[in-house]
Amino acid sequence: MAGAAGRDPEGGLVVLGAGYAGLTVAREVARRSHGSLPVLLIDRNPVHVLRTELYEIGKMADSAGDARHWTVPLARVLDRTGVSFRQGTVASIDPSSQRVRLDGGGEVPFRYLVICLGSVAAYYGVPGAAESTFSVYRLSGAQRLAARVRDVERDSATLPGERRPRFVIVGGGSTGTELAAEIATVDWTRLAGPGARPPDVVLLTGALPFLVGLPPKLVAHARTILRKAGVALIHGVNVVRVEPGRVYLEDGSVLACDAAVWCAGLEAPPVVKSVPGPHGKGGRIAVAPTLDIPGHPNIFAVGDVVEIRDPSTGMLVPATAQAALAEARVAAANLVARAEGRPLEPFRYRERGVVVALGLGKAAGTLGRLTIWGSPAALLKRVVEREYSRATERGQESSLL
Repeated sequence: MAGAAGRDPEGGLVVLGAGYAGLTVAREVARRSHGSLPVLLIDRNPVHVLRTELYEIGKMADSAGDARHWTVPLARVLDRTGVSFRQGTVASIDPSSQRVRLDGGGEVPFRYLVICLGSVAAYYGVPGAAESTFSVYRLSGAQRLAARVRDVERDSATLPGERRPRFVIVGGGSTGTELAAEIATVDWTRLAGPGARPPDVVLLTGALPFLVGLPPKLVAHARTILRKAGVALIHGVNVVRVEPGRVYLEDGSVLACDAAVWCAGLEAPPVVKSVPGPHGKGGRIAVAPTLDIPGHPNIFAVGDVVEIRDPSTGMLVPATAQAALAEARVAAANLVARAEGRPLEPFRYRERGVVVALGLGKAAGTLGRLTIWGSPAALLKRVVEREYSRATERGQESSLL
């Protein structure tokens, strides 16, 4: 039945990954093909994770392990869509035999394939970074961080000592910025006890500029809001080593901390890096303008796994949820067009706006040429996120900022 574990679609489409891109591709192809092209969606989890909201560490710390706020069950999302679902972890992709191999030995044949496996943290060879830092790129990682921060704050409420808890965030992009502001502005007294000390939060931007690539007015407002929230920004110094409780910088300084979080960049998962064909930075697949892989016209890739330049600007399309949703709709249309022998259309990216959350009730963003900040920006971000979640559950199209 729709949304349940279905047959492997010999002669059909297999979509790898049920994130923003994969879920949209699967449902769009099923709708556009009117059921003539069987669609099987494969993901390691039985839920669609709202990854853009995983910075909400305070809410997560208060949730007692309840992940419903950050997930939507795939059985509900796929009900009556004609899309089948199979839970599994992708081990390898073989374009020549047109088979996907899963952990545990299972194989899935395909006629068409769309790779939407997202991204993983890029540690750039920094010793100890992978082993001694937390990450919020997956739900499980965000939950572990939330538990750690909550426990540290509870200890600060009961153990003697003058030092405030310290959390070091590595990476001054949107993820690191949102996370630093979130930890700094959570009401830890309410969550951890009346004696909980407000934490020191340090945001290391590294060699890249703070919020690189975003409009200068947005960056300026974000910097002001972070400073008022008590977040310390350290610019232009890279991390050279991480140990439990210590972050070593290239200028010789050492930051003691209760937890370090790695938000310094993303790369393609190993299974994606091994796919034959051209690859770009971080092992991302360098797709054609029509989002298929050069040399493999029956295989498309969408979202964080791809490197693509907008033909009108020559600029790389950002690895954001907003871009992934836009790519997914074009990839779905092109895939159905290829199956029906029609011409394909190139992907052109038009950004609707950007909003960066900056702690409790604050944000900074842009809508076209308009810059917004403070409470109005925070309200806009929350409305957009909630509307995406509701639309996803209803099987309707939605977008994200």
